[in-house]
Amino acid sequence: MRYASSAHTRFYHRFHVLWVTKYRYAVLQGPMRERIRQIIRQTCDEMGVHIVRGVLARDHVHMFLSIPPKLSLSDVMQRIKGRSSRRIQMEFPELRKRYRGRRFRARGYFSTTSGNVTDDIIMQYLELHSAK
Repeated sequence: MRYASSAHTRFYHRFHVLWVTKYRYAVLQGPMRERIRQIIRQTCDEMGVHIVRGVLARDHVHMFLSIPPKLSLSDVMQRIKGRSSRRIQMEFPELRKRYRGRRFRARGYFSTTSGNVTDDIIMQYLELHSAK
């Protein structure tokens, strides 16, 4: 286990998060998939969030994040999902037609901490998931 640190704290906060596209449409493909990956990485870098591992499927996104204690998980997810949704709809107008100006991702998200299971188990799960 490796602790991260900021000015006055040392921490080890890991979250496994998952969110899906609206109606589970399989739209996360091709150039859109790469652009979403870029947007998520850029947003996390700006917030100081470390992506331990991430997997993009065609209809959902899995991420294993290390989030500093000054940020709440809900704020991080709001920023990641909101920014990616807005930018993708602006850059890929065909999505706007399908979703009629609404967000292209489902409303909520799933999250769990790595406290109940070890980080290795989550990493194995994500490795197996990315192989599909």
